Amino acid sequence: MKKWVLGALALAAVVGLGACGNDQKESKSEDKVIKVAAQAPPMTDIVKVAAKEAKKDGWDIQLVQVNDNVAYNDMVMGEEADASLAQHKPFMEKYNQEKNATLVALQPIYDAKVGFYSKDYDSIDALPENSKIALPSDVSNEGRALAILNDYGVITLKEGVGANGTVKDIVANPKNFEFMSVDLLNLAEAYSEPDVAMVYNYPTYIAKIGLKPSDALFLEKTPDSRFSIQLVAREDNQDSEKIKALKKAVTSDAVKKFLEEQHSDTLLVAV
Repeated sequence: MKKWVLGALALAAVVGLGACGNDQKESKSEDKVIKVAAQAPPMTDIVKVAAKEAKKDGWDIQLVQVNDNVAYNDMVMGEEADASLAQHKPFMEKYNQEKNATLVALQPIYDAKVGFYSKDYDSIDALPENSKIALPSDVSNEGRALAILNDYGVITLKEGVGANGTVKDIVANPKNFEFMSVDLLNLAEAYSEPDVAMVYNYPTYIAKIGLKPSDALFLEKTPDSRFSIQLVAREDNQDSEKIKALKKAVTSDAVKKFLEEQHSDTLLVAV
């Protein structure tokens, strides 16, 4: 009887050690998974290219695709994702301010060729007085759009506001243009509205209606590095091995080559 009990205990110990070993292996495997939230191409494509590079070093980068411009930040802050590749630094900073969040921009990846589009007019001078112009509703992108209009002499902004202005900072509007505030994801649809003369947009979103930067009335004259699309993580994980591996992958020659060969008409590589 004693031998049977001792044998059973020994077997249980072996099984327990085996289970523990399996748990350790699973934990070790999970530690090699890097979840990256992104919303649309080319950001989602970059994650996929980076995943192939990271695999060479034993890392498993997994894309977590979202449908709006808030979810990727919520997921990173909620630790459902390790990082995001979806936004520029001013947009991230606004999120931090509004949500008391601790996101950090770690690495610029590319500068999108942003500008203004019109279905009815082939030059800014052709726009009639009192025309409606659609701008992004979020503060950071609104400021960038207004700064572009200021650079082209369409409006004049209060001195010193730069890309941080709002429509309230317009001090001269010679043609009395009316500015509409539209969610960034809906600007492509606003382009087709009969009473909208011109819209601001990113290549990612204007592509939905078959347009590209070469179709724009005018583009941002000089890319502002503050608006580079960035790799973003949290303060508490920015120095982790996962983020180091991710940063290495998204700045790899393979990613640079992909962007230069597949997206040179819509962006400028920043890595």
